[in-house]
Amino acid sequence: MSPFNFYYPIQIRYGDLDPQWHLNNAHTVILMEQARTAYLVQVGLWDGKDFNRLGLIVADIHVSYKAPVTLLQQVRIGVRVARIGTKSLVMEYALEDVNTQQELATGESIMVAFDYPTSQSILVPADWREKIHQFEGIQ
Repeated sequence: MSPFNFYYPIQIRYGDLDPQWHLNNAHTVILMEQARTAYLVQVGLWDGKDFNRLGLIVADIHVSYKAPVTLLQQVRIGVRVARIGTKSLVMEYALEDVNTQQELATGESIMVAFDYPTSQSILVPADWREKIHQFEGIQ
């Protein structure tokens, strides 16, 4: 994967581990969610406070595991918007070891633009497109 414009540092906690002392697969998705919300705040798509204004809901998510992640390992998650559709965004993730840059896992999610008060999908707002294009350097 090519470099990301946004990385979120993650501390692997004891409670994140499975019985084999590796990062639990369910926790990988939770950590991707944590990085995704930080990305949304960084890019200016969400204020991080009002969940009714979050504006996205997960439609599909995939994770590919490359190497085990262990307790206290220093990792970071790269997040980016790879594609913008009419009503959705494709977001990509890369979980990496901070010290070696080894890719530990990759992921992709399809995020549907969503109005929570009305429970309806919506068009991706024009200002979101502009902010993402500017942040990601997309033409």
